[in-house]
Amino acid sequence: MKTVRRLLYRDIVWSVAFVAVAFLSLFFFIDFVDEIEQVGRDGYTLWHAVAKSLLELPGHFYELFPIAVLIGTIYSMARLAQSSEFTILRTGGLGPARALWLLALPGLAFAVLTFIVGDHVVPWTEREAVLLKAGARGLSLGHSGAWLKERRLQGTPDERSISVNVAATAPGGELRGIRIYEFDRDGRLRTRMEAGAGLVGADGQWHLRQVQRTDWPTPDTAGQSASLQAQTLATLDWPSSLDAGVVAAALLPVQTMSTLELWRYSTHLTHQDQAAQRHEIQFWKKALYPLACVVMVALALPFAYLHARAGGVSFKVFGGIMLGISFVLLNNVSGHLGLLQQWTPWVVAAAPSALYLLLSMAAFAWLVRYR
Repeated sequence: MKTVRRLLYRDIVWSVAFVAVAFLSLFFFIDFVDEIEQVGRDGYTLWHAVAKSLLELPGHFYELFPIAVLIGTIYSMARLAQSSEFTILRTGGLGPARALWLLALPGLAFAVLTFIVGDHVVPWTEREAVLLKAGARGLSLGHSGAWLKERRLQGTPDERSISVNVAATAPGGELRGIRIYEFDRDGRLRTRMEAGAGLVGADGQWHLRQVQRTDWPTPDTAGQSASLQAQTLATLDWPSSLDAGVVAAALLPVQTMSTLELWRYSTHLTHQDQAAQRHEIQFWKKALYPLACVVMVALALPFAYLHARAGGVSFKVFGGIMLGISFVLLNNVSGHLGLLQQWTPWVVAAAPSALYLLLSMAAFAWLVRYR
């Protein structure tokens, strides 16, 4: 059995590695050509284009590796079937259950590798890629900017609800166009601040510059003819529970967050009565996505039981490519449908893998029994 494992694992690993390198090379070329269009604008150089394309490779690896596992394993199994090596192994006592168990081990190893890359490497490289481009050109947050929310002194008469809007980020990570609205427990606007720029300190202090602050009187003081207070400040340190991590999660793409960061941020949104389903779905997808490697290996096993004349290796590899594309398509569509239909996040994340696992097991059982 040790010899059989060595034969299968070596062939599968080399095939998967070859397919993964081919995919990464293709996507690096596509990203580099796309970034070349930006060279020469706002100090964006050729080095920036090369560095950003390289930093995006781990993200492509994370997304495409299950497909590479599927195609590589199909190629390996189909080649062994065509050369009758797998038939000899079956004649020598390699039953269906043992074959499935043998392929489950490399599938688990591929899943661990996918999780490590997706949870530790990809967030850092994606964040660096965004900051690299933002360092040269700034980061655009759309027409409405990014909104953050926090509550203070909940359950007390002085309860405050605070909404913060950031229009954009400047090179170097500085925030631009900051607007802060503070409401009391009855929803009345109490304080409005506008700052031209600012930075978020590690302790949660917001260091604002060019601040225009307006304070409205309370209902009690308004009855005493208290007037609205407006002032202009050169600098202002504004304490907040919105620390650098929460701000980065709101401003940067979801791909820059690890599984733990997604969990923490979705919990923060829930506590602030904000919509958190998008980040909850992303959390479950990130947590369960590595298991797709095990599903892909199981999906590739039935190709070893097809007769050698039932299409050549290239035909089976093409079928694997189509299966991989359909899995990625279903995985992405399920996330959008789950968000629109308000489905349970973990069900949305697990449904594509569960469906393809059932499909592979049904095909495997039918081939073993009838072919």
